[in-house]
Amino acid sequence: MSEPNFFKTPDSVSLRDIASWAEAEILRGDETLVVTGVAPLEDAGSGTLVFFDNTAYLDELQATTAAACLVGRKHKDKVPDGVAVLVCADAYRSWAKVLARLFPEAMVPKDTAAAAISDRAVIDPAAALEENVTVEAGAVIGAGAEVGAGTVIRANAVIGQGVKIGRDCVIGPNCTVQFSVLGNRVYLHPGVCCGQDGFGYAMGPQGHLKVPQVGRVIIQDDVEIGANTTIDRGANRDTMIGEGTKIDNQVQIGHNVVVGRHCVLVSQVGLSGSCTLEDFVAIGGQTGVRGHVTIGMGAQVAAVSVVSDDLPAGGRYGGTPAKPVKQWFREVAALRKLAERGGGS
Repeated sequence: MSEPNFFKTPDSVSLRDIASWAEAEILRGDETLVVTGVAPLEDAGSGTLVFFDNTAYLDELQATTAAACLVGRKHKDKVPDGVAVLVCADAYRSWAKVLARLFPEAMVPKDTAAAAISDRAVIDPAAALEENVTVEAGAVIGAGAEVGAGTVIRANAVIGQGVKIGRDCVIGPNCTVQFSVLGNRVYLHPGVCCGQDGFGYAMGPQGHLKVPQVGRVIIQDDVEIGANTTIDRGANRDTMIGEGTKIDNQVQIGHNVVVGRHCVLVSQVGLSGSCTLEDFVAIGGQTGVRGHVTIGMGAQVAAVSVVSDDLPAGGRYGGTPAKPVKQWFREVAALRKLAERGGGS
């Protein structure tokens, strides 16, 4: 059985072009040098481009036989002789820019064929689709739904009644979108569920009385949401996801949550109802955020933490409950010393 190559091998490009795309300076090497591909440090060979920004991989860098390396100025002297050096402000960001030029289809995978609506899709006559919309087999689009030009609805996705989806979006296979409004260039990976009931019950000895959830989900432009993430619609106001936010796989976002612009949520984060994340907040994997708390602009929370109270803007936090990282590290060190003393008695 032949091994498939899912992404087309890029055309050969000059080092000069690579430097232009990466906003890098050619510190060493011939600008006419031809780059034929990319590779990790340990697998790189003649003609390939690599990047280096983590000293944990210093041995791999020093052994590489790559043609050229993107590297920050502080690491430029670590690149071995014979490898062209492209110095940039942030090697990883420059790497991302170059890959986007070499493999544009990997940014948001779309079919190269012309837009088409499968005869095995089910589209209500009262739905409105602009030009160049693709709807794959098994997809269902409900009455009153609107889909903007250039959007792709993948196989078996369900778009509920009245849902609004902007232009150049991708709704992945088996996604469910209901009671929601999506902006432009929104990318939902497979299995995302968006707009279902929030978890709202009036609990009591007579049983748990369901509270109707009458809000929506609003997702602004350029948001990307990972596979099997769930976003509940608001109870009495909207659940909001701000523009440019990136959400990993298997994240849970409860009702009435407000996520600001350009936030980052890593896998298995859980946001309880009515919490607020201001712009540029970053939260590590498996962290839980209690309902009704606010995390200030630009704050960063370490993985496997619990946020139980408001966190001020701009700080770095971690632990259970989350606290400033310096305090958290001191507490961890003190507990370790206490355990060591106890073990020796």
